[in-house]
Amino acid sequence: MSLHRKKNLGHLMTQSAESEQGLKRTLGAGNLVALGIGAIIGAGLFVRTAAASAEAAGPAVTLSFVVAAIGCALAGLCYAEFASMIPIAGSAYTYAYATMGELVAWIIGWSLILEYALGAATVAIAWSEYMNKLLGGVIPFEWCHSPFEGGIMNFPALVVLLLITLLLIRGTSESAKVNAIIVFVKVAIVLAFIAIGWQFIQPENHTPYMIPEGTPPVLDKDGKILIDYSGYFRHGWGGILGGAAIVFFAFIGFDAVSTAAQEAKNPKRDMPIGILGSLAICTVLYILFSHVLTGVANWSEFATNGKEASVTYAIDTYMHGYGWLSTSITVAILAGFSSVILVMLMGQSRVFYSMANDGLLPKLFSELHPKYRTPFKSNWILFAFVGAFAAFIPGSVAGDLTSIGTLFAFILVCAGVLILRKSDPQLKRPFKTPLVPLVPLLGILVCASMIISLPGQTQISSLIWMLIGLGLYFSYSRKKSNLHK
Repeated sequence: MSLHRKKNLGHLMTQSAESEQGLKRTLGAGNLVALGIGAIIGAGLFVRTAAASAEAAGPAVTLSFVVAAIGCALAGLCYAEFASMIPIAGSAYTYAYATMGELVAWIIGWSLILEYALGAATVAIAWSEYMNKLLGGVIPFEWCHSPFEGGIMNFPALVVLLLITLLLIRGTSESAKVNAIIVFVKVAIVLAFIAIGWQFIQPENHTPYMIPEGTPPVLDKDGKILIDYSGYFRHGWGGILGGAAIVFFAFIGFDAVSTAAQEAKNPKRDMPIGILGSLAICTVLYILFSHVLTGVANWSEFATNGKEASVTYAIDTYMHGYGWLSTSITVAILAGFSSVILVMLMGQSRVFYSMANDGLLPKLFSELHPKYRTPFKSNWILFAFVGAFAAFIPGSVAGDLTSIGTLFAFILVCAGVLILRKSDPQLKRPFKTPLVPLVPLLGILVCASMIISLPGQTQISSLIWMLIGLGLYFSYSRKKSNLHK
């Protein structure tokens, strides 16, 4: 039996039509843009900006954001074509099923677990840390850390995942409204930091703009090297690319908009607006934010000071009289984390929904709530998996895997556009990716470059994850597939 068997495009088009048994179409263009911003602005902006600056790019982290945004935009244009043409749940998984076949679709679906499920767990762990900080450390250490960190379990992480799961089961429209409020709060605080921080910029902090070759390594108190700038991706123009691979985490999530295609009121018009609109808004905010942050504090300070709380460090150290802004940043981070978790869990449940409808996962993943018409069993199973990870496993385990899983999905979506343009040129495309084949090829090149610049250990771990996924496919999913019948 062929490993490249594909779903019929005509069947997909029929499947996209609304029915009483299907997902409810409740989301407009504004909802989708807010959904995208909700997924994008989170931990990445507040945590990874300083990390990329200190480890690779220096003040040129602004250019790293541009490079990462270009990679996302190229992939986003390809996502927009598919989402307008095949407006059903499942995102890149569904697109690959129609263009490259079942095996590749499974690989993408398995990769998206790295982005959505493990990403949600990682963010929930960070949410717990910041919430305890905001509360003044009242939560005992053993109840906000995993057993591997000397604790019992991360209880706050489990609580936030439970609350968001209940919200998602209640309904997509309700979730979108809550997300819109969260988006407003965190964007307002980001704009406040940019506006207020601009007057505290010291021009000398932006000179030199890139980390010079020959910059000595950063050592800890015992003389152990913390950051080594000798590698190609750790200084100069190479450092900008290395920084892009780090800050790419800050863009993860815009593709989650495409998972809600079957719940959009007018997906052919609104999906491209949601994907590209949210990406454009966030890119502008990111460039301005990183320019201010590296201007207020020198990039070299972030190597040893601030760490995850680097933004509050810069405010407390150099922006005297604005302590309230530091507290507000913590609130924005918590809001950002919450909306990211919401969108990630929504995205993963919709991917599971589509895979179950195709027979690649057990049917219970596609069963809808009789009243709310949401995939509630999938939501509960996902909560159990993500919750167990967040409660008992350190967040560092999945951090870099999230980026590599996403980049791999982007590459395959770009390739899918090229394949479908050749195999089915006559199909109606409400939104067409411009400059084909140039845009998809550049998308593949930029995303592949960022994968190469990630640590080798991350690449090995992702390979192991893929091998596990292939084992599950050949032992279960291939035999249960609807295309096998």
